[in-house]
Amino acid sequence: MVSGPGSETLPRRNNAMSEPTELRKVEGVTKAHRQREGAGFEVRRPFPSSGFEYANPFLLLDEMGPVEYGPGEALGAPDHPHRGFETVTYMLEGEFEHEDSVGNRGKLTSGDVQWMTAGAGVVHSEMPSKKLRQDGGRFHGFQLWVNLPKRDKMIAPRYQEIPSSKIPSVESPDGLARARVVAGEALGKSAVIETRTPIQYVHWTLRPGAAVVQSIDAAHEGYVYVFSGAAEVGGRRVEAGEMAHLGDGTGVRLEVTEGGEVAELLVLSGVPLDEPVAWAGPFVMNTREEILQAMKDYQAGRLGQIVRT
Repeated sequence: MVSGPGSETLPRRNNAMSEPTELRKVEGVTKAHRQREGAGFEVRRPFPSSGFEYANPFLLLDEMGPVEYGPGEALGAPDHPHRGFETVTYMLEGEFEHEDSVGNRGKLTSGDVQWMTAGAGVVHSEMPSKKLRQDGGRFHGFQLWVNLPKRDKMIAPRYQEIPSSKIPSVESPDGLARARVVAGEALGKSAVIETRTPIQYVHWTLRPGAAVVQSIDAAHEGYVYVFSGAAEVGGRRVEAGEMAHLGDGTGVRLEVTEGGEVAELLVLSGVPLDEPVAWAGPFVMNTREEILQAMKDYQAGRLGQIVRT
């Protein structure tokens, strides 16, 4: 996907030197908005949005669906470039096919994760599978953009594709809470994915009566996006389609009251990058000059093209 705002410098939380021990509270809540992306499919986007441009070190979070496509209705993101950041695609339902200008091809199905480090640049295509486009079906997933530090923006592209069976999963002792650990850790279970920036990405499913504490490093910015049901996050009710911005601490308490409904949510946290950000569509660099060079390189074909047989 290719959206993005203009050039800004991201603020840095000054808590890396402190050692807070208390649980984090919610400092604010942002409601996701809906917009069109790619070839015209709709996403629900908690950030960037009006009044909340960045979740440093994250750049963008899109929830794709859930949607029930009819035959011929499914849309995706045809050939488009990336440089200077990472895209994390996490499928919940349906199938997604991808291919790029350095020869990578694959398919994501329910529960799979693709972590693409664009680095110096690739041309990428992300589309619902041929079967889903022809026959229709249910589709639901997320794409998260993670900024790369200046030192890594021009590294060679890299992929980590992790099938659902390899994504670590852990339950609370009472069985009421279950976590899938895409990055970081939860309840002592660590992810298998390697990250260039220290981050945490955990998908929680909470049944009524569940109460757990998700640990978050004190140096991280922290966020919780609820995408189904409603949950108590740091003592505040957060509804589906809302993102909670967390204050300082070393963890956050997540609950669903007795008699409530099942809630699903993402816990995202990361060490903020204290670097300027120049952002133009699919390019995220540190200066306007680097953005202009990325555009020139793309137009000149130096990011390659997807070869199809």
